[in-house]
Amino acid sequence: MKKQWVLVCALAGALAAAGSTASAQHTAPNQQPATAAAPTVPGGDVALGSVRLPRAVSADGKSLPAGTYQVRLTAEPAKPDAVGTTQELARWAEFVQGGTVRGREVVNIVPQAEIKMVVKDAPPPSGGSKVQVLRGNEYLRVWINRGGNHYLMHFPIGGGGTTPSASR
Repeated sequence: MKKQWVLVCALAGALAAAGSTASAQHTAPNQQPATAAAPTVPGGDVALGSVRLPRAVSADGKSLPAGTYQVRLTAEPAKPDAVGTTQELARWAEFVQGGTVRGREVVNIVPQAEIKMVVKDAPPPSGGSKVQVLRGNEYLRVWINRGGNHYLMHFPIGGGGTTPSASR
């Protein structure tokens, strides 16, 4: 019994010494990475450019036919807020044809400094756009690069508010 008591005391002493050594070695908090500067996002309605949709898509739950559209960023924030987004970085974009809004979709605004963390593909040139079919021909991405920001919109392919897999 005395032998066990000595072992327990020795172990407790060793742990106490290790704990005081560890706390003595590290008194300052760990260096945190620098936070990125707040992104500069345009206010109000802004014309983003023209895109050609090669297929009909579902935009905000409604059919948006294939065709060429003028894309306009609105001042209206996307509601309800998406988890993990900043209100200024999730807004509505309108797709205009012949002076009439034909559809709208949520646009995610990604600052130039952060685009490589969001998308692996090569971005469109500054002032340009690209339209890509994604994920087994089920989604269409419209990507516009303008004014130091990237504007990303994702649409289920097909009209009527249903995804292609739901209509099979």
